[in-house]
Amino acid sequence: MKAPAPMANSAAQTASLTEHVSWLMLAKALAFTFNLALPLLLVRRLDQTQFGIYKQLFLIFNTAVMVLPLGFGMSAYYFLPRERDRRQEIVLNIMLYNLGMGALACIAFLIYPALLDIIFHQPGLTSYAPLVGMVMLLWVVSTALEILPIANGEMKFASAMIVGVQLTRTAIYLAAVLAFGSVRALVYAAIVQGVLQTGVLLWYVESRFPNFWRRFDAGLLRSQLSYALPLGFAGWLYTAQTDLHSYFVSNRLGAAVYAIYAVGTVQLPLMGLLAEATNVVVIPRVSVLQQANEAREIILLVARAMRKLAAVYFPIYAMLMVTAHEFVAFLFTKRYLASVPVFQINLTMLLLGIFLYDPLFRAYADQRFFLIRLRVALCALLAAGLWFGTTRFGLVGAISTVVVVSVVERVVTAVRFGRILGVRRADIVLLRDVGKLAGAATVAGLLTAVVRSLLPGARPVVILLACGVVFSLAYLGGVLLAGVLTIEEKEIIGRKYRQIRGVAAR
Repeated sequence: MKAPAPMANSAAQTASLTEHVSWLMLAKALAFTFNLALPLLLVRRLDQTQFGIYKQLFLIFNTAVMVLPLGFGMSAYYFLPRERDRRQEIVLNIMLYNLGMGALACIAFLIYPALLDIIFHQPGLTSYAPLVGMVMLLWVVSTALEILPIANGEMKFASAMIVGVQLTRTAIYLAAVLAFGSVRALVYAAIVQGVLQTGVLLWYVESRFPNFWRRFDAGLLRSQLSYALPLGFAGWLYTAQTDLHSYFVSNRLGAAVYAIYAVGTVQLPLMGLLAEATNVVVIPRVSVLQQANEAREIILLVARAMRKLAAVYFPIYAMLMVTAHEFVAFLFTKRYLASVPVFQINLTMLLLGIFLYDPLFRAYADQRFFLIRLRVALCALLAAGLWFGTTRFGLVGAISTVVVVSVVERVVTAVRFGRILGVRRADIVLLRDVGKLAGAATVAGLLTAVVRSLLPGARPVVILLACGVVFSLAYLGGVLLAGVLTIEEKEIIGRKYRQIRGVAAR
């Protein structure tokens, strides 16, 4: 008997990929907007060295959030849809695991505060160690606040949580900067935010999974660990790939130079904005399709996801490449124009970002160890490249090394899964819209470059506005002429437009 149609293909069982991604994308966009306000204020309130120290401390906070949970919380994407009768146990295991890892980090910095000086080679950081440990504890525990609602199918609630967390975080940080204007005040603000996030998380899990704290299941914990830790270790290696260059530059060149480098890589949240939203929607769908042995449907789903990523990444890349000097000067002042070469090279990561492979590794569990081997090799390559590149070419050498290693990773992964899924040469036609989007972005970028050349001496904000209008019109025109939009996408855009117009009319 033929297997039932997979969830990814059933409009009656689930909302469309576009609809789900649009909710999460809107939330991530608003969150990014809120989050961007803080560094814009800080570069104007702190000197370059203090701004570099702020970036160093929050770099280690963010690394801790990515590394310490080892991807265990993301086991919810796999287990919650499959283990409907053991949902409380799944949630409790995630909470306990995150609590344990956060506590270990906190204790380490309390016992050995010199860790900060060793990591960053920056005098005077030891006094921050107890506060750093507390932030890590609270932030690691509360990482499940975004994951669990998505795994539970509550996309709108998850979107509200994403926006709410970033809104409160930005408000608390801005209040700390305006009131005290110091890095230490920002660290205290991070503790306050961590307490708030943890409180909301506890409310959520108790309301959705009542009495979860009574339902410990050691056997299920072992299953979750078996599933999550290989992927988590691979994620740890990925974080090493993405963060190692920042630690390397910071340690070798100091806080003031790292401030320049950090501004040059400021668009990284943009790179992950749509990919993260797409990942959390695609991961459970690919999992279900793999379980049903629907390799062809996985190919089609991944191709659609790449198309949606390209629709955003390609125009952002083209626009920012043309207006890089004005973008940096307007947001971070002319003091940070030295970061423009780093910024432009790092934009290449946007193009690489359309290759979506995390859902594939999570669905095909037997490929976890290949991923680990690959990333061990890439980390070794990255470390060697950073040592040579930074020594010989400074900041440009560091970021160029990161881009080269990322290209190698994407190529190797694409070849691997192409063979597993049975991708054929004829399947290149599935990416025809990606080619059209690249063409539209290229033409729009060239027209925008002409407009920019006609505005010598104009203020950065004037150039950005003029170029933004020209690029948007040219890109949208190119997309429409190329016939890229589907009927579903046109309907969603029309519906959103009517909703906005209705609100404005009131």
